[in-house]
Amino acid sequence: MKKLAHIAFALLASLSTLKAQESPKEEDFYKIVTPPIPEGIILEVGGLTTMPNGSLAISTRRGEVWIVDNPTSRTPYFRKFATGLHEILGLAYKEGALYCAQRGELTKLVDKNGDGKADVYETVYAWPLSGHYHEYSFGPKLAPDGSFFVSGNVAFGDEEWWRGESRVPGRGWIFHITNDGKYEPYATGVRSPAGISMINGELFYTDNQGDWMGTGAIFQVKKGGFMGHPAGLKWAGLPNSPVKLTEKQFFAERDNRQHRNAQDRAIKPENTLGEEPQFLYQLKQKYDMVQLPAVWLPYGVHGVSTAELILDDTKGAFGPFTGQVFVGDQGQSNIMRIVMEKVKGEYQGASIGFRSGFQSGVLRMAFDKDGSMFVGETNRGWGSAGDANQGLQRLVWNGKMPFEMYTVKAQPDGFEIEFTMPVDRKSAEDLDSYKVSSYLYKHYPVYGSPQINLEDVKITGVKVSDDNKKVRIVLDGMKQYYVHKISLEGVRSASNSWSLVHPDAYYTLNNIPDGEKMKVSDLKTTRSGKAQASVSTAPAKEHVSPDGKGKATPAKAGAAKAPTWEEVKPLLAKNTCLACHAPDKKVVGPSYLDVAKRKYSNEKIVELIYAPQPENWPDYATPMAPMPQVPKAEAAKIAAWINSLAK
Repeated sequence: MKKLAHIAFALLASLSTLKAQESPKEEDFYKIVTPPIPEGIILEVGGLTTMPNGSLAISTRRGEVWIVDNPTSRTPYFRKFATGLHEILGLAYKEGALYCAQRGELTKLVDKNGDGKADVYETVYAWPLSGHYHEYSFGPKLAPDGSFFVSGNVAFGDEEWWRGESRVPGRGWIFHITNDGKYEPYATGVRSPAGISMINGELFYTDNQGDWMGTGAIFQVKKGGFMGHPAGLKWAGLPNSPVKLTEKQFFAERDNRQHRNAQDRAIKPENTLGEEPQFLYQLKQKYDMVQLPAVWLPYGVHGVSTAELILDDTKGAFGPFTGQVFVGDQGQSNIMRIVMEKVKGEYQGASIGFRSGFQSGVLRMAFDKDGSMFVGETNRGWGSAGDANQGLQRLVWNGKMPFEMYTVKAQPDGFEIEFTMPVDRKSAEDLDSYKVSSYLYKHYPVYGSPQINLEDVKITGVKVSDDNKKVRIVLDGMKQYYVHKISLEGVRSASNSWSLVHPDAYYTLNNIPDGEKMKVSDLKTTRSGKAQASVSTAPAKEHVSPDGKGKATPAKAGAAKAPTWEEVKPLLAKNTCLACHAPDKKVVGPSYLDVAKRKYSNEKIVELIYAPQPENWPDYATPMAPMPQVPKAEAAKIAAWINSLAK
């Protein structure tokens, strides 16, 4: 009996030791707190701002403005400040008044008699609308001189719902409202600019994946700039437009590139990237006003519906990332951390995971005076991960230091990574602790893009700094304009052998810095043999046209058994399917199990991938876009796996 007790005790001690050695996760450093919200208040948050007295102002998609006094206490007090407005997707405070962007105007809200409610609703400027449901307006954001910036969403096409149109001036534009209430068009090329932000006095915005936008992205906005979506060019010829690119020039250049690519394929048949293998950087090489994203956000990993940017100005109260930027995602209900730098006059940088698990889609963020972050959420009309349709939550740092990549900076021959704590030198000098791959996104009128030219990048050596806080990774073949996925699965912390909370960084390399390259004699090139699985999947060798006809053909029914989850998961991830669907639960779209219950044939599922029928799923607010970029052989495997779930 004593022997059994001794064995049981030893086993428990062993399990406790194993648990203690496990690397901490996001939730071990940043806690999500849900404040009590009075019954009957629906917070489909469209705007958040912290007021000088510490109160939190909230605007909602239902056209209300709420003030929350003592917002971090156990009993915050909610009072309705304004109502009857039209889908307020942004809020700002200036000189004792709140300003909001309704769908069709910038409105000033003033409490003149001090009773806690707005009694003046003043139109600062009203812009035209066509009446299309997708003409959202985001903002305002205060410029350094006290004027305002607003961004205008495009409408959708009547026949192709996902194709953006600018039916009236301002749609597909970022525009400026001066201090004397005048309208100035500022920049165009935007599609769904849900996050317009002022970072250290400079204007940025985020866009969502769709036509002409391969995935979500963060752009710096310069006056006269063009960010890639052509709908707004319809108004570039107006007398007060600073944009000098015309629709004719844009589409003529696109046609020229298509012609050159067709000639190239005739000479080199192996060049089978597709009917429109065009990239945004090619347009920039001809027209200076084209602006490339500072950061591409990998679809289905860091972005489905990219939301607001917010600067960490908490001076350490929110953790070790003061001066860096956070960006929310409405579809995946998560927040990423963005590390940017300027190289040759242009912003570029890396997207790194930060915190997931919010109850609804993250749309807006604001820091409280105590350094915690308020997170405003909604999924109405869009869909998102999480069980709730709306909400207000708070993200609180517990004071413990996470093991993370602190910065990622481009070098002439690779990248330098600084960590939040010293690394274990043995793991950091092992080349098998690292993997790097690179890829591009297409610039074409299809909903989203797969990763193009995806391939692994050879690591030739590493150098760890004397204080063990930095690692220089030297690569054979950095590629300008490409996203570089840098994976550090094998690197461990020196003090406790933790792995990184987020081991992957996605760096958008707009420019390769000048400077001295590392000497081979200074590098470590040892390998432990504990190599990771390859970062990349071999890119498809054929393109499927919008009608679904491609070079590859699906396997005949009964010719082979259905693929397993392990076999199909990389295909779902590569083609961004997992951003909207999960095997057994509803996300943005139905679960694969629910699709299997419809008993479509494999061929029918392939057909629906290329030409979805949203009317088949009336309970889902966000229709599925056509996915012509999915290779037909892969679509056939996905279909076979889906139908295997019904068995």
